[in-house]
Amino acid sequence: MEAVAKLNNCPTSPRKMRLVVDLIRGENVEKALYILKYSNKEVSQRVEKLLLSAIKNWEQKNEGLRPEESNLYIKAVQVNGGRMLKRLRPAPQGRGHRIRKRSNHVILVVDSKNIEPQN
Repeated sequence: MEAVAKLNNCPTSPRKMRLVVDLIRGENVEKALYILKYSNKEVSQRVEKLLLSAIKNWEQKNEGLRPEESNLYIKAVQVNGGRMLKRLRPAPQGRGHRIRKRSNHVILVVDSKNIEPQN
């Protein structure tokens, strides 16, 4: 049974977030946590917190099962663009250049690889 965690309006550009998310897509949860913990990117801390939230959501859905024994993996991760703050920066000769401060939305799905035999 899969569990979902969402992170909305994260104040980082989607391009930077996708660099980190692509490292952990399809990986085992324990391995993904190690990758995120030792990554140099600032965004990896937010994704690590999101992954821990997804694991807790999975535990809530599957009471009595332990995540270590059920072989959890990251089934899907999706990064979409969020709202964009538009600001002006002074430019020469009285002009202004527009700055776009981007944000993103992340959806992370965790599932277990163990398939229970049906009788």
